[in-house]
Amino acid sequence: MSSSTACSIPLPLAIPQQARGPVGRTYGTMQLTPDGKRWELTDLEPHVAIRFKHLFPRVPKESAGPFHLPNDLMHAADLEWFTLRYPLAMTAEDRHVLETGRRGWDLEQAELERILLPDYRAPAIDGVRPGQRIRDYQAQAIEVLRRRKSLLLGDEGGLGKTYTAAGFLASTPGTLPAAVVCDAHMQQQWVDKITAFTALSVHLIKKGSPYNLPPADVYIFRVSQIGGWIQFFKSHGGFFKAAVYDEPQSLRTGKGTQKGAAAFLLSQGVTYRLGLTATPIYNYGIEMWNVMQFIDDAVLGEWADFEREWVLRTVSLGQAGGRIKDPKALGTYLREQHALIRRLKSDVGQQLPRTSIIVETIDYDAKTVESVEALAQQLAIRATTGSFIERGQAARELDIMVRQTTGIAKAKAVATFARLMVEAGEPVLLVGWHREVYRIWLEALADLKPAMYTGSETAARKEAEKRRFLDGDTDILILSLRSGAGVDGLQYRSSVVILGELDWSPGIHQQILWRLDREGQKNPVTCFLLVTDDGSDPPMMDVLGIKKSEATQIVDPHLGVQVAQSDESHLRRLVERYLSRGADIKQQA
Repeated sequence: MSSSTACSIPLPLAIPQQARGPVGRTYGTMQLTPDGKRWELTDLEPHVAIRFKHLFPRVPKESAGPFHLPNDLMHAADLEWFTLRYPLAMTAEDRHVLETGRRGWDLEQAELERILLPDYRAPAIDGVRPGQRIRDYQAQAIEVLRRRKSLLLGDEGGLGKTYTAAGFLASTPGTLPAAVVCDAHMQQQWVDKITAFTALSVHLIKKGSPYNLPPADVYIFRVSQIGGWIQFFKSHGGFFKAAVYDEPQSLRTGKGTQKGAAAFLLSQGVTYRLGLTATPIYNYGIEMWNVMQFIDDAVLGEWADFEREWVLRTVSLGQAGGRIKDPKALGTYLREQHALIRRLKSDVGQQLPRTSIIVETIDYDAKTVESVEALAQQLAIRATTGSFIERGQAARELDIMVRQTTGIAKAKAVATFARLMVEAGEPVLLVGWHREVYRIWLEALADLKPAMYTGSETAARKEAEKRRFLDGDTDILILSLRSGAGVDGLQYRSSVVILGELDWSPGIHQQILWRLDREGQKNPVTCFLLVTDDGSDPPMMDVLGIKKSEATQIVDPHLGVQVAQSDESHLRRLVERYLSRGADIKQQA
């Protein structure tokens, strides 16, 4: 049990004397450190030390003491609860600090719970332009953030997370100047929404290295730029008062990268931290720890604590990894700590037309797939028999090669399907990944003049191509799998998505779907997953189901989704498929 779950256990108002141990009996000593930042526990009796380390997992199991915990409201509540069972010697002054902290925790939790009640009515949110308003559920998130100072807002796509952030910055003292970190294609959309919704001044960061910043209320960084600003964040800590991370799952690889290290420094230097994403997990649940490091690095503790308490360790194809032991418990814990707020459209009374996901098996060019069979089998063998480094490298090469080959093999059939939709009067989003696949689509659909919104266009070009689609100059927008997060406006033009290539992450697919399934959509949304029964599609469909199950249980633990078991690595599925094919060929020979 984690330390913070203890505070959720209801305690009797009066503890019977016998529950406290003999009169005057103490089991160790507790005191504040001279700087007042930590509690120090010494001379705990052995059985009490064992119990203490069990209840407070951030304390190393091998430690013999002294033990240290932060002096904050949450730990004050937990420690007072612990001392009711095992009294510890402490000064009257320290006892007063402990009890004051516990009362502060109780009041804070009660207020946060009150804010999230359905009938809560927040005070008026100032700072938005005339004619604009903050909705009640958005005001709830603003009030929670004001009190916690850190929040991962996981509202379902289309519920106005950007407006919640803008309203918070415009109405909350001590938040400006603020930094917004977003994907490259989202910079201009952030500018447009903030300036339309509030009177805040905005500066769009133009370079990947520091320069003299003009006065502004909000500075908008591309996530690819922040690595070059690491020295600025280090030497100007406190310049920004708030940090907003749009789609922080782009930082899921953690502080080990330059952009991750820069983002962590930015977070450490601000008072308020807000993450905006409906899909914080793109693959497996362990990504949540990295994401929360930039939002609230205390709520999940140190990595060693998180790994010990939450992670089921696996090693596959030379890669260490892990899945969450109990995804629902993790999701519930984050909600109970008010570190994560998530509302679905149905929770806020927003009724959109229904959404359908249809899996269609289509024809493919068998010769294209067969052309890589021999090499694929060689890579599969090396992925299971080579050295540690060779196994990982071979598995990745197999993944890249087979996924592209599969996309190419079905590209003409996908283009034909898209044409049929357009001829039926449906403007479509056609989604893929590989440049060669785009080339085939553009050639097959040349007369329809598709617009392109992929990783190769500049931000300005993306906006121009999006505008062509919205204005009706073309009925097809070719969208990259990983260029769609956060894009708004497409729902006014289309209600049909065609996934012509798959991603290993179900979160990517969901982000694409939410480009159309959002407020302003007037028609039922249909998403076609066009797959083949060969190549990379079959193992990818298997893994997508497993990942979606785990991620859904964390962000929506109350939905009762069943856990999909059996996967160790998405690459292993691909390797095993080609190993089995090689064995079948040998038997036939």
